[in-house]
Amino acid sequence: MNCRVCDSTNLELAVDLGSQPWCNHFLKLEEIGKEPFYPLRVLYCHDCSTAQLDYTVKKEIMFGNHTYLSGITKSLSDHFRTVAQDIDQRFFLDIQTKSVLDIGSNDGTQLKHFQELGYEVLGVESSKTTAKIANESGITTLNEFFNLELVQRLNRKFHIINAAGVFFHLEELHSVTEGIREALLDNGVFVVQFLYMKRIVENLAFDQIYHEHLLYYNLKNIEVLLNRHRLEMFDAYLAPIHGGSIVGFVTHKGKRQVSDRLQSLRKAEIDEQSNEFATYLKFAERIKQMRLENLAYLEASKKHGKKIFGFGAPVKGNTMLNYFGVGTQYLDCLVEKNELRRNLYSPGMHIPIVIEKEVSSLPNIYYVLAWNFKKEILANNQHLIDKGVEFYFPVNPREV
Repeated sequence: MNCRVCDSTNLELAVDLGSQPWCNHFLKLEEIGKEPFYPLRVLYCHDCSTAQLDYTVKKEIMFGNHTYLSGITKSLSDHFRTVAQDIDQRFFLDIQTKSVLDIGSNDGTQLKHFQELGYEVLGVESSKTTAKIANESGITTLNEFFNLELVQRLNRKFHIINAAGVFFHLEELHSVTEGIREALLDNGVFVVQFLYMKRIVENLAFDQIYHEHLLYYNLKNIEVLLNRHRLEMFDAYLAPIHGGSIVGFVTHKGKRQVSDRLQSLRKAEIDEQSNEFATYLKFAERIKQMRLENLAYLEASKKHGKKIFGFGAPVKGNTMLNYFGVGTQYLDCLVEKNELRRNLYSPGMHIPIVIEKEVSSLPNIYYVLAWNFKKEILANNQHLIDKGVEFYFPVNPREV
């Protein structure tokens, strides 16, 4: 294959997580055992250093009607509020009529915070279910895939374009990036929010690798992509959300001065060899060791008669469960807030999902798959901890 960012053919296998189901396809009872499996392998591009999957599950399969909702978690909504306030105060506070386009806008959570600041808002969301939820809550949302062709149909430009947790999903990567350039006003700012691969490696958060995430960005390789389309990152910071995400500020090439904090982040990648192939090979070996350690912990807990529930049914959790081989031999169920996953089962491991407010008995251990919201989970469940319930985090994110 060719590199998704620079078209090079100089690619090499870095991480192999085996054959896995599409991890956002939670199953109905009659679907159990019928889900397709696909290779889950990360290749490294020796020319631009991009880590990327070598197999693409078609976007129509993955994003046509997924069940993820941004508004479920307070931490994420608070993060989105901070982003909206920051960019408004820094760049557009004195503009009377201002507009924002959100790509992959989900249930409209990010756009609600811009709407509160007086922006005209427009979301583009491929999932029918979530687009309907957003429209019903007053956030104008198009149920389409964003690309250059859509931008040309819209024939409209925006002060802000936002893409939160979506830029690594893109099958039509170059069409989308060109569409952003086309739709961005001359003084506009594109806010790109993405899982930071440097931090994924540091946290050993390999579960953030799954079929929806086609690309894994450090600053070095996302800037190769942006520059290819005459866009330029001029500022960025590392936010704690999802264990460490970059919030990057991008505009037309040559329009704004590059910030000192972006320069510092770039330097840290060089100093810590974050973009070297050897770093990815060490990451792959650490993942294998993590599997052995987790299975030993779960096995010992079961031998001591402990009842274990999974806490959360995040998409990424299914990467971990399938790679570890953890099913109902260890976890009785996955406890989840999202009502859209009621009476469903996890893909591959077929663990039943129970809605949190309907849990009838407590486990001895919660095996926390939604580890990226560790602080919120511990704060919300102190009453269970006081009763002796252990919250075990297979991934312990570093503080940002």
